[in-house]
Amino acid sequence: MKQDFLKYQAQTSPHPLALEISHADGSYIYDSEQKAYLDFVAGVSATPLGHNHPKVINAIKEQLDKYLHVMVYGEYAQKAPVELCKLIANHLPNPLDKTYLTNSGTEAIEGALKLAKRITGRSELIAAKKAYHGNTMGSMSVMGYEERKQAFRPLLPDIRFIEFNNEDDISKITSKTAGVILETIQGGAGFIEPKNNYLEKVRKRCDQVGAILILDEIQPGIGRTGKLFGFENYNCIPDIVVMGKGLGGGMPIGAFTASSEHMDLLQDKPKLGHITTFGGHPVIAASALATLTEIIESDLMPQTLEKEKLFRKLLVHPLLSEIRGKGLMLALIMTSEDVANKLILTSHEEGLILFWLLFEPKAVRITPHLTISDEEIIKGCSIILNILNSIQ
Repeated sequence: MKQDFLKYQAQTSPHPLALEISHADGSYIYDSEQKAYLDFVAGVSATPLGHNHPKVINAIKEQLDKYLHVMVYGEYAQKAPVELCKLIANHLPNPLDKTYLTNSGTEAIEGALKLAKRITGRSELIAAKKAYHGNTMGSMSVMGYEERKQAFRPLLPDIRFIEFNNEDDISKITSKTAGVILETIQGGAGFIEPKNNYLEKVRKRCDQVGAILILDEIQPGIGRTGKLFGFENYNCIPDIVVMGKGLGGGMPIGAFTASSEHMDLLQDKPKLGHITTFGGHPVIAASALATLTEIIESDLMPQTLEKEKLFRKLLVHPLLSEIRGKGLMLALIMTSEDVANKLILTSHEEGLILFWLLFEPKAVRITPHLTISDEEIIKGCSIILNILNSIQ
């Protein structure tokens, strides 16, 4: 299978891990030789309830027995996507009450950028340096990392960049700005949280100049930071919130939510302002609805903060400079890129899945399932510490 994988399926890097997967259950992934791997990555934050959660699987099976795709998005009323959008609205602050469902996070970003332009009639977009919002052309245009973009230029015009947490840069948001797009917590840059009420100050500036504030919750959202949405930690309500990853419970999904007043602008002038065939697919919506319901109705969100404390208590080592992030969105910042690479690759050999971040070479990702147990955290941290001891 590995040979066919490398020969026939396109890869995204010269050296993929190429683990041959047999099955997955709970916090573990099993390879073709039945070796178990404790998963500290959760599909890059995409499986908050673990692998094969019974409520998610049952919801998928029940929808499979009814129907699959029946019509392009937005034309037919279907129970699962309607209930999902209603649940999202019921757990977002006013005026965020209408959701557009897409196939992926990056498609949701594209829709959000278009909506900001449609609302304001302006063209300028402002994003953060070292930001990552996806890899389609619009999303790449607001990526703040030139090395990953230069081969694909020209991209969208009229993009400006500010430094995250730099209050002086906020003045660059002006009456020419259609939208400001920020990750609530910067992911690829190293899980950097907003400081000194930064998001509140950006919100105030957007209000002053009539710009739309878009917050990218694709990674910090869906309970990962102890709140359903990361922005709830920072006293800032966006005009548009973007979701993805964990919302699908392991199925591919994206979504952006705004007020009805704003979202309805995509219906006309022009009609079909944003359109997708498979967005809001009933099977995926059923998975998302089951996932979101379980996270809201269980005690997983407050547990997330207790599990963060356990990670921080256990992971103390001279080769570990700091731990960034919040809840179960954590980045170990090692003393060097070499240490980070050795830790990730050796952990893989030892049956623990860790992974890199996009733009911070010294960072090691820890984004486990919200359902991970204390015993599993202790086991994984022990593996990490043993590896670090062997590097010294």
